[in-house]
Amino acid sequence: MIKTVVVLAVAAMIAAFTAVIFSLDAVAKARGEKAPAAVATPAPAESHDNPGSGSLTSYAGAKPANADELAAAHKPFPAELPPIPAGDVVDVKMVLKDITVELAPGVEYTAWGFEGGVPGPTVHVREGQTVRMTLVNGGAIPHSIDFHAARIAPDVAFRDVAPGESLTYEFVAKDPGVYMYHCGTKPVLAHIANGMYGAIVVSPAKPLPKADKEYVLVGGEFYLNGDGLEQPAAYDVGKAHAQMPDWVVFNGYAGQYATHPLTAEPNDLVRFYVVAAGPSLDVDFHVVGTIFDTVYPFQDMDPARALHGVQTFPVPAGGGAVFDMRIPDEGIYPFVSHSFASVDLGMVGLLKVGNPKGSASH
Repeated sequence: MIKTVVVLAVAAMIAAFTAVIFSLDAVAKARGEKAPAAVATPAPAESHDNPGSGSLTSYAGAKPANADELAAAHKPFPAELPPIPAGDVVDVKMVLKDITVELAPGVEYTAWGFEGGVPGPTVHVREGQTVRMTLVNGGAIPHSIDFHAARIAPDVAFRDVAPGESLTYEFVAKDPGVYMYHCGTKPVLAHIANGMYGAIVVSPAKPLPKADKEYVLVGGEFYLNGDGLEQPAAYDVGKAHAQMPDWVVFNGYAGQYATHPLTAEPNDLVRFYVVAAGPSLDVDFHVVGTIFDTVYPFQDMDPARALHGVQTFPVPAGGGAVFDMRIPDEGIYPFVSHSFASVDLGMVGLLKVGNPKGSASH
């Protein structure tokens, strides 16, 4: 018992140290300074189903010397809400692939991705449209796709699809909101942690007030068995069970919207659709320097049940919420999960309003 406590205490100290290094680096960048690089020892690659080393070693903040250049060259995941397809039926086809992704500058990870990326593509439909979903399994093991927006028998629609096979099912999008979709194949923890998730937005038949900017953010965390610098890291189930992530991100990549800010003009109505894909952590969504005029909680987009004048609102793992705001002043407004351990691990972005001078300190 004492030995276990000591091991966990040492692991916690290592995690705290590397998180502080990552946080100091983010602040130093904003101030134009250089921060010390974190040092992590690479671990041997293991299979997705391997329980990992058992050491709970943290690789938080590990990065190469050219991390800033890699971050600048990274093409950010498109956060803009896509348009709604015309017609009564929306055909959605996704090919599942085994892929290697970059989840932070120079940090590679072996993932399973819908349409070759993490997260998968954002699906946007209108209340009342029928979604015809086709999943093609181009991977090496069985997978599935579970839409939280669907009212449908899961044993029929969300069943496993063998490698090389496909499955098509339909559901009517009856409930407006922003929802998660994900692989529901056992063990679900591993499949979501390996990147098998995305967002579907069901816009209400009676539209909300027209927004000038609409962005979709999908929160997720990664549990690594190595630092991913010399060779791609893989999933560590021990760290996932301990809820000890190495990286916590919006849209699959740490800090990408800090390097490549989202934009708006003063007094624009800006709408964020936020999903917490997890697999385990919530997103306590907050925009520094403003207050949400309206929050549609738990993906419920009925204006009669909306909240107003909200500083921070929790989006639970597997849930979603919609956030409206108008910002009158030019400036750089960080958006974060206000669980600041997540910020230190990469869940931070910037909303650039107008053409401000200077930088943000978050």
